[in-house]
Amino acid sequence: MSSDADGVTVAAIAREAGQSLRRVGFADDEAVRDAGVLARAWLQWDLTRWLSDQHKPAPSGFEEGLAAWVGRRATREPVAYVIGQREFYGRTFRLTPDVLIPRPETELIVDAALAILAQRPTQEAVEILDVGTGSGCLAVTLALEWPAARLAATDISAPALAVAAANARTHGVDDRIAFEHTSLTGGRALASDLIVSNPPYVAETDWPVLPPDVRDFEPAAALFGGRDGLDTIRALLPAVARALRPGGAVILEIGHGQAAGVEQLLGPAGLVWLDTKADLSGTPRVVTARRS
Repeated sequence: MSSDADGVTVAAIAREAGQSLRRVGFADDEAVRDAGVLARAWLQWDLTRWLSDQHKPAPSGFEEGLAAWVGRRATREPVAYVIGQREFYGRTFRLTPDVLIPRPETELIVDAALAILAQRPTQEAVEILDVGTGSGCLAVTLALEWPAARLAATDISAPALAVAAANARTHGVDDRIAFEHTSLTGGRALASDLIVSNPPYVAETDWPVLPPDVRDFEPAAALFGGRDGLDTIRALLPAVARALRPGGAVILEIGHGQAAGVEQLLGPAGLVWLDTKADLSGTPRVVTARRS
């Protein structure tokens, strides 16, 4: 049955999409939310237009297009991968399954970085390194928020670097970010004023309890940090200490229950703890340290 032929509204089709998700086990609120997000993304409508036009007849192709997207979501494929984008720090970033989906907690890294940079003159050149850049959300955001910065961004995944480079071009900062296919800091020495990283930190023992949206779809290499989740961080911290200039700082995202363990790793690596910030749930999430 064609939606534009019989006057079926956008809202009615989205409502049926939500029912489809309920039938495969989604909670009511999650089904309604996801169906609405998918519908608005397919139509390329913002929330204002959605509120004003959702009761109008649906455009040609909407019912079929939304059904295809809802079918993917029904397998627990994340909404961000279905629509190919996610918002981070108020900006839209392109995504593919080659990169982690940016999360609100990671925005704490940007806040902490800007607080450190604010101690410098705004026009003073600063060298920033983003380790394990993934989608490039941190590197691109810092380039936009701090125009005097020049950045390098590393990743061991060539497909991830392609996504990050595309995001840098979209946001007009590709001339200030050098993307490098390498591990950790790429062997740098005394080269960076600030290093940021959202490294793999999920413990492999947590695999069975992860939501299927994460476990079955997001790249394992970007998620798991060994049995206790700290293997990558153990390797990263000494490399960070070598890469930082005197007085330089590093900001790391960490997992639940890892704050004490990470703080204990700083001293032997040549770093001095400065601060640990919690996310909205109260979980210590971001650790800041300086080169000693």
